[in-house]
Amino acid sequence: MKIEKNYVKIDSRNRVTLPKSVTKELANLYKVYEKRGNIILEPVMDVPEEERWIFDPKNKEIVQKIKRALKQKANIRINLDDFEK
Repeated sequence: MKIEKNYVKIDSRNRVTLPKSVTKELANLYKVYEKRGNIILEPVMDVPEEERWIFDPKNKEIVQKIKRALKQKANIRINLDDFEK
């Protein structure tokens, strides 16, 4: 990974604009924190609320069925009632 150094300036409203070369493939949401005097911007992938259920451990079995169905490209039947739980 090539490290590119850029300089940015804080504007009158305390905002910083990130160069496109830094953000072109990253998230549009960042966790901001300070570590040993450095300001760190950590890209965060925001999952829309209607898709968060897939990351809930209670839905592990449903997710596994979906993964199997996608891998096999078979006619595996998934009970859609399971999604309402």
